[in-house]
Amino acid sequence: MDYKIHQGRNVKRFREMLGIKQEALALDLGEDWNQKKISLLEQKETIENQLLEKISEVLKIPVEAFQNFDEEQAVNVIANTFGEHAFSNSFNYGTINFHPIEKLISLHEEKIALYERMLKEKDEMMSRLEKLLDK
Repeated sequence: MDYKIHQGRNVKRFREMLGIKQEALALDLGEDWNQKKISLLEQKETIENQLLEKISEVLKIPVEAFQNFDEEQAVNVIANTFGEHAFSNSFNYGTINFHPIEKLISLHEEKIALYERMLKEKDEMMSRLEKLLDK
């Protein structure tokens, strides 16, 4: 079976997993982007490498994830690998498994915290400039 990876759908999946709206992604990509353009992008089967790299930067997800992620294969692997006792043996040997989605969520929360700190610093800088202008 010759299955083609749908890169636009992958962008949508990862964006939704991170809880990012199309408008927010458009804002992060630049002035010439809007919600409608993101919607059209997510319908494209193949996305130009340069644009994928920019999206990768914004979402902090490797370009390869958009190019290679196949939901059907992932579901098959998970269904055939993890059963009732999938983790019971791993803990006997002291192995700890980290879930990649949890890591993505953690990175997204860090990004939000950074934006909030940047906004606070901007507000402080604006108030300092206003005080200087009043003198």
